[in-house]
Amino acid sequence: MKKSILATLIALLVSFNLMAQKKGDVEVGFNIGFNNSSVSDSQYSYDSSTGLNIGGSLDYYFSRDWSLKVKMIYDQKGWDNDVILNLDDGQYYPTDYNLDYLTIPVMANWHFGNKREWYLNFGPYLGFLMSAKDTQFDADMKKFFNTTDFGLAAGIGVKIPISDKLKFFAEIEGQGGFTDINKESGYPSLTNSRSSINVGFNFLLK
Repeated sequence: MKKSILATLIALLVSFNLMAQKKGDVEVGFNIGFNNSSVSDSQYSYDSSTGLNIGGSLDYYFSRDWSLKVKMIYDQKGWDNDVILNLDDGQYYPTDYNLDYLTIPVMANWHFGNKREWYLNFGPYLGFLMSAKDTQFDADMKKFFNTTDFGLAAGIGVKIPISDKLKFFAEIEGQGGFTDINKESGYPSLTNSRSSINVGFNFLLK
């Protein structure tokens, strides 16, 4: 009985060691997440909006501890409880603003923990505006916003092995914009911010 338990423990330790990635390994990931986003100017932060993100990632390992992670994310951003001017009657109406981006972060990814199951990543992102609408009139607002958004992304997460080539992961991720998303002159400079909780799967390609 003791020999069986010992053999089982040794087999588990060996399998966990094999799951730690090494130089040259490549992982592909897919995730879905819940967003909380807003915008701010130099004096005021607007009410936050909720949305989703759906993404894919490619993670290239330089060592057991470090990798380069590139993501491509469909990001729902925006803010709530603002107003919009109706040009027909000259009145302001309450509305929310929904901005959809294709976001591409390029991040250094540090893997830590006894089995390198935890990771911390950070790096710049570039966002491309796909659509912008208000909720009061469902008006196309894209012409009022800059087409690109640049900022810093960071996140922390954990990967749970399912097999030697498949891992489930959960992470917390944040983005902070550096550039003005407002295209119209004479208005305050607005920057994006977004936090999210994501879950997904990583697949080892080799």
